[in-house]
Amino acid sequence: MKYIVIAVMMILSSSISAQIEWMTMNEALEAQEDTPKKIFADVYTEWCGPCKLMDKNTFTNSDFVAYVNEHYYPVKFNAEGTEKVNYQGVEYTNPNYQPERKGKRNAQHLFANALQVTAYPTVVFFDEEANVISPVVGYRTATQLEIYLKMIATDTYKTLTTQKAWEDYQSSFEGSFED
Repeated sequence: MKYIVIAVMMILSSSISAQIEWMTMNEALEAQEDTPKKIFADVYTEWCGPCKLMDKNTFTNSDFVAYVNEHYYPVKFNAEGTEKVNYQGVEYTNPNYQPERKGKRNAQHLFANALQVTAYPTVVFFDEEANVISPVVGYRTATQLEIYLKMIATDTYKTLTTQKAWEDYQSSFEGSFED
């Protein structure tokens, strides 16, 4: 019996891995008031296949999880959901949401529209004052997002003001995330 309990505990502990500590946008904005930190927002939809792949592959990568949890307030935002978002003095909702279409294509949330998100998945970076820095559109692996995570967390993006500067940064960037 003792060995069965130990075996079960070992199986459970090996299957438990670090997870991103997702928040709502309102929770992240509130947290920024107390402790300024950038926001990493995953803007997704329920029907989006690449969004589900990012959940499965990218957002479970241990290097990625540790970095995001340390340097960002991570937000999970359903671009076709019903969450009310209070952002920069405006309350955003999804007035055209159709409950009977849940899980299928639905009306775009006005917050996603305000962020000019036109494809899924899109991750959006915000600075410590909740101003949009940049969206990154499309499916990305942890190693593909690493350059953006580190460039934005360290404020290096502020010095990359030309295409040449960005290309130089990309060519000299040495990532440390493992797939």
